[in-house]
Amino acid sequence: MTASKGTTAPLARVWQRMLSGRRLDLLDPSPLDIEIADIAHGLARVARWNGQTNGTHIFSVAQHTLLVEAVMRTHAPRIDHRLRLAALLHDAPEYVVGDMISPFKAVIGGSYKAVEKRLLAAIHIRFGLPPVLPADFTQAIKAADMGAAYLEATRLAGFAQTEAKRLFGRDPGLPESTELDYLTPWSAGKAEKRFLARFAALHV
Repeated sequence: MTASKGTTAPLARVWQRMLSGRRLDLLDPSPLDIEIADIAHGLARVARWNGQTNGTHIFSVAQHTLLVEAVMRTHAPRIDHRLRLAALLHDAPEYVVGDMISPFKAVIGGSYKAVEKRLLAAIHIRFGLPPVLPADFTQAIKAADMGAAYLEATRLAGFAQTEAKRLFGRDPGLPESTELDYLTPWSAGKAEKRFLARFAALHV
């Protein structure tokens, strides 16, 4: 429906109402409108791999971020807790924008990245991290993210090991008990609870 002559068309809504009551503006996100409870709730209900994974439950972005932090912790147990926190939050903007699979990102191009970067910077500020992470932090998180993606691809998403190795690199070699825990898809409630517990342990 178009506006009648002489009237101004209403502006498109660019904010989302959160369960906490916060109203988050996607174009100009304020750290004051970001709550960890909203992030945990949202990420626990966003599916990785567009839901194309084995298991009774989806494999959520919340569980993925915990897996990424576990990979990092396994390979560098004494690493700075701020880097672990940044790893846990690396996909936090997806509580607002959802999880776009890599093939779809390739189709639409990088325009969404500006929104994602603004959201991540606001999230970092809200929880005491620099808006833009140092390059070594970013590289370490990316390496752990790729290791987690390899495990998810081969254990849950039907990829052959040779294909996963070509796309995501090598198996990060988690202990069997850790792998069994983090790669068994959890309910949304469990994923949300464990995300919040890990956040509380790291946000010191």
